[in-house]
Amino acid sequence: MIVHTTEVTPLPGYRLRLSFNTGETGEIDLSGELEGEVFEPLRDPALFATAHQHPIMRTVAWANGADLAPEFLLELLRGKGQQAA
Repeated sequence: MIVHTTEVTPLPGYRLRLSFNTGETGEIDLSGELEGEVFEPLRDPALFATAHQHPIMRTVAWANGADLAPEFLLELLRGKGQQAA
């Protein structure tokens, strides 16, 4: 199965609420992941809040062109033990 997100909701504190086509849903904290030229600008809460479901890539994307692989996001979700079913 090719993993992809089905829903993306930005939350305060650099968190995202995500749903995946695997049926898993939960929140992840990206505060420790916002490094480097593309992701550091997302430390601006207004820019981070532009997180959305990219219609073609089917993962989270932001207004500045940054995006994260859905596999990475699912790994974060599973690693944190935050899935809600």
